[in-house]
Amino acid sequence: MELDQLELNAMVDEDEKTKPYYTALIGWSVQAIEAAARMNRPFVVVGPPEFESYAEKHEIPFVGWDFNKLNESSDHLYNQLREIGAEVAVPLYEECVEWAGALNARFREEPRVFNRSLLLRDKGMMKRKAQISGIKVGVFEEAHDKDDVKRFLKRVNEALLKLEGDHYDPIHVKPLDKAGSVGHLAIYTEEEIEQITDADFPLLMESHLDGQEFSVEAFIHKGKVRFLNITEYIRLGYSNFVPASPSLEEKRPLIEKAVQQLVDAFEIEYGVIHPEYFITHDGTLHFGEVAARVPGGHIFELIERAYGFSAYEAQILCSDPNTTEEELNEFFPDPYSYEGYAGCLMVHPNKDFVEDLTIPEQLEENPYFEKHDMFTPPQGKVAERVGFGNHYGTIFFYGRDSEVMRDLLKEYEEHDFYV
Repeated sequence: MELDQLELNAMVDEDEKTKPYYTALIGWSVQAIEAAARMNRPFVVVGPPEFESYAEKHEIPFVGWDFNKLNESSDHLYNQLREIGAEVAVPLYEECVEWAGALNARFREEPRVFNRSLLLRDKGMMKRKAQISGIKVGVFEEAHDKDDVKRFLKRVNEALLKLEGDHYDPIHVKPLDKAGSVGHLAIYTEEEIEQITDADFPLLMESHLDGQEFSVEAFIHKGKVRFLNITEYIRLGYSNFVPASPSLEEKRPLIEKAVQQLVDAFEIEYGVIHPEYFITHDGTLHFGEVAARVPGGHIFELIERAYGFSAYEAQILCSDPNTTEEELNEFFPDPYSYEGYAGCLMVHPNKDFVEDLTIPEQLEENPYFEKHDMFTPPQGKVAERVGFGNHYGTIFFYGRDSEVMRDLLKEYEEHDFYV
């Protein structure tokens, strides 16, 4: 269906009770597009212009938009979507969060919706809001140059009572508005500060947090957590599984309380959030950061494999204020209803140039192995990894024992699939 036809279809009597409204998918995700189509929900994709030809070929309603360009004509996007009949905006990746917030603020006539989206995009503002709300976080500051980083590294280690000659505890630096691990560096010495480029500033500096790191995928509707998944990290950016092992799942009541506190503090009403936490052996939770879009690490796919529902459909449902309690109750399963663990290993070559891909027979014969989508890079040149993205394929596992899953992921993290 062409976009102009969608506009005609949307031009119906405003008083008609059955008037369809459109969900605007902000960004580009084939899985989200397929989910909206399965739900028989009218939708339009607002994506980068380079996807327009693909959208036309597959008859996907599409509006091209440059998310990096903010100017006086930006209001045109809202007007264009309103003409079509859009009333809900769903962000699919990091750079779309404030755009979806701006659109939903207009759709719902609630200006604060946009401010909340900015809170979820600026890591410094996010940490301050969490701290003001009584949520436990590490020590943090914002840096505008390398001297700021040097002073912070020194002050943190002075507070830790480090003596001259002792090894410093690391600090972590990350750009204020980048997704996940993009630009994230652990700094142990003053010399390592030199690897930070001027383009990385301003950035957030924070002290190192001890404990087990994990993420939560919480589906929110009307300010209430409707479903909560705990993802256990084996090695951040490389391997994880869903749901968490029994030792972490037994902390679910504590985690559920912390996530609802975060939702209340940040005034999150609709959609999905992806906070990351650290938990110590004594059960102390430290808040890391939170995103409000589809998580990385194939977590949505793992949720579907473990629980049997589409997390993309869940995100769309929970983003819509008109979704009913009955629909939510019918859609989400009991969080303890899983029968096995779904895990994945994201593989990136350990060298700059590769000739071939090798898959061990014992991997493919393992009962927990399900599939992989690894590939040999064209011309053998390996692209530099940005954050934890652009990996060269993923191996997916499924099985009933979390310890076996953990051991498998650790084992194959060490395997060199590329020669």
